[in-house]
Amino acid sequence: MHKVWGNAERFNVNTVNTVEMEEKMKDKLMNGMLSAAGAMQTQRHLAAIKNAFMSLLPIIIIGSFCTLFSNVICNTTPGFFSLANIPGLSFLGKLNPMFTAANYGTMNFIAIGCVILIAMELGEHYGITDKALPVVALGAYISLCAFTASGKAADGTEVVVTNVLSRVYTNAQGLFVGMFASIAATEIYCRLVKSGKLEIHMPEGVPSNVARSFTILFPSLITVVIISAVGMIFEMATGMTLFNAITAFIQRPLSNILTSFPGYITLIFITTVLWTFGIHGTQVTKAVYEPILLAAFAENEAAYAAGTAIPNIINTPFMSCFSTVTGAGITGGLIIAIMLFSKREDYRAIAKLALPCALFNINEPLTFGLPIVMNPVLAIPFMISPAVSATFAYAMTKIGFCARMVVNAPWTTPPGLMAFLCSGGNIGAAVTQIICILLAFVVYIPFVLIANKQQVVTEE
Repeated sequence: MHKVWGNAERFNVNTVNTVEMEEKMKDKLMNGMLSAAGAMQTQRHLAAIKNAFMSLLPIIIIGSFCTLFSNVICNTTPGFFSLANIPGLSFLGKLNPMFTAANYGTMNFIAIGCVILIAMELGEHYGITDKALPVVALGAYISLCAFTASGKAADGTEVVVTNVLSRVYTNAQGLFVGMFASIAATEIYCRLVKSGKLEIHMPEGVPSNVARSFTILFPSLITVVIISAVGMIFEMATGMTLFNAITAFIQRPLSNILTSFPGYITLIFITTVLWTFGIHGTQVTKAVYEPILLAAFAENEAAYAAGTAIPNIINTPFMSCFSTVTGAGITGGLIIAIMLFSKREDYRAIAKLALPCALFNINEPLTFGLPIVMNPVLAIPFMISPAVSATFAYAMTKIGFCARMVVNAPWTTPPGLMAFLCSGGNIGAAVTQIICILLAFVVYIPFVLIANKQQVVTEE
């Protein structure tokens, strides 16, 4: 009897030890992920890039909507779907130059805006708010660009134009080099200014703004010259400009990975995994994927404006329409599943409160209210749903049912309308987006039923 009791006691002790070990491993994993995500969010360069793109968003939206208006309102091309082609509305075609110019002034200068904003954000991190800093960073970036452009004349002869800056350096194609140049220039400038060793001291009677201009004169000069010298030495050593090298060996490979279907699905999965641990996955990974997906969108937008074939399926609005619609994890599907199948009053009450938010692609009430965070039952479909949705949307785009995305609508645009606008007015895209939410609904159903059983066990 004592032996049996001793064995049972040892079994209980071993079980407790196993549970404790599992809890410690979970805590260790959780702490590791929180530490890594926190480091990425607070890392000064990634934070500067992320904040810069957030500040650029209104400009991007303005530019893409100008393209949309130019095509669906002012386009007078025969046979083209446009209001200007409706009898009596041909006068709308006269507004086309206005929208075209506005688009050129926004979408074709994204790289310039990026350089300026990153310098401002990173400078603020160091406590440097000189108005000259973004101008110095821009000058450093321009020093890495070519000042000639070649093309063909009407008779087919090659023509080289000097003292010009190609839009390759100002639009989304220049984003990566612009980011690197802005970060490098800001780091050099801030260190030189904070050292205080290069200051030119002016007499007390000189106005402060004039005195400050002389204080930062040498740091500004040295910063631009260093970046320019690096570009010159690199080209002399390799026969290739630094701009072309970064584009070829960093930007293009990353673009090929993230705009490929496997790479994109991996990105979405990582983002949702972070969310299930209570980490804002979108914000953590945004600095990595945003330049690539935005450049892919800019290519689509330019092709749409020119009336040529749209090159990219995966881009920024594709993510908004088919991976984060109704919120990360496509939790609009979860709301429907709860309303139809859940027997839990707490779930139903939260779902009712979350519904208005989901219509504008906000899902924090569900993520932290049910919660989905640290909830294995709901975390699984939360990670699966965006992958299923993206796969379906990718297939529908491949076969031509859903048009490729050419407009970057605000992320709070309601489902259906968002895809319709982002695709330039394609009904198939709107239908695809609604079906994606329904697919997420199907994925969530079994897990909502499991949650019902969880409640029964808890009550017992």
